[in-house]
Amino acid sequence: MIESLTQPLTLPCGAVISNRLAKAAMTEGLASPAGRPTAALETLYGLWSDGGAGMLLSGNIQVDADHLERPGNVIVDRKPDDEMRAALASWAAAATRNGNHFWGQISHAGRQTQTNVNKHPKAPSAVKLGLPGGQFGEPVPLTTEEIQEIVKRFGVCASVCKEAGFTGVQVHAAHGYLLSQFLSPRSNQRTDAYGGSLENRARALLECVASVRSAVGPDFPVAVKLNSADFQKGGFAFEDSLQVAEWLEQASVDLIEISGGTYEQPKLLGVEGMEEVEEQNVRHSTKMREAYFVDFALAMQEKVSIPLMVTGGFRQREVMEQAVESGGADLIGLGRPMCVMTDAPKQLLGGLDALPRYESELAFFPPWLSWLNAIKPLRAMATFGVQFWFYAQLDELGTQGRAIPGLSPFAATRRIMGLQKAWLAKR
Repeated sequence: MIESLTQPLTLPCGAVISNRLAKAAMTEGLASPAGRPTAALETLYGLWSDGGAGMLLSGNIQVDADHLERPGNVIVDRKPDDEMRAALASWAAAATRNGNHFWGQISHAGRQTQTNVNKHPKAPSAVKLGLPGGQFGEPVPLTTEEIQEIVKRFGVCASVCKEAGFTGVQVHAAHGYLLSQFLSPRSNQRTDAYGGSLENRARALLECVASVRSAVGPDFPVAVKLNSADFQKGGFAFEDSLQVAEWLEQASVDLIEISGGTYEQPKLLGVEGMEEVEEQNVRHSTKMREAYFVDFALAMQEKVSIPLMVTGGFRQREVMEQAVESGGADLIGLGRPMCVMTDAPKQLLGGLDALPRYESELAFFPPWLSWLNAIKPLRAMATFGVQFWFYAQLDELGTQGRAIPGLSPFAATRRIMGLQKAWLAKR
């Protein structure tokens, strides 16, 4: 029933989200070279606020200007000056103009910082990302003092977001970014208090959550984005995720968003990476097969009572309803569809049966070259190429107020690479 999606969700802190549909976090690349929100970001989030979602999540707001997920990230690595404070407030005002929530996603890219930003990024350990193409450099292990500085910055960023008018924050500990790197025994080979046992590997995350909660107080929503698993051999497994979720609940987190994968194994995009997917011990659902992570959320609900958000693969309204009604998700995250259909939540709540798929979002190579996907290095690069198609849609929405679904992945790649080059030249 559509009614299951229209029901409000009350979080442990007391905040209420008006319905069960959320705009998931997607990297926008629309900030100025100084890391400030721009008019394009205001336009984009104004469109999404008009679109009917109960909550909007921002893309990565980085706590370190030297560790961006991509050129164009918003950067809050210190107390802001007046210009930054005004820009953040204008962004938050546009993003909440229809009374919905707007949460800032706080992040640090760690070793997943591109070489055009930082050739030697800091990470838990000196374990280089296993991808071809030279986009990611040799990381340098963080010192204990540097970890503590990052923990403080998460708290500073959260307090700045609250002051600007954001209605919540999310700590990003998924998708292979810094806190996810700490959680994985593949990327975290430390022998100090931040490495080894799961308790130690989760220490950086839990300290960041404590820093954020202290900065915003008990009544402000604090969420965490957590991998159900990395889906890599020897990586962060589902059993680990269950335990971390229990610790997060004890740490007064209000919502956990369940996702999965890293740049090396991009399960979050519904594709396979350079190595075989490491299967996890979880019961599979046949009713909700299109949704990537509902099965993990269903299993997690047996361990925790904290509300869960699930993002990835949702297209059919019936599947979204089943996920909510079965307890597999308290909040449904919509990402890619909203890069073209900005009012997807409003249409679903109005009775739309399914969100469309666009030919260019499905494959980088045209059908007559699809055999190239069998070559793993090319498949990995093609995955990023498809991502550029979505980046181009967001750029067009922000700058022109409309999407261009007929754009080819090749044209989108050229466009985004050009924009990133120009952005970096102005830093």
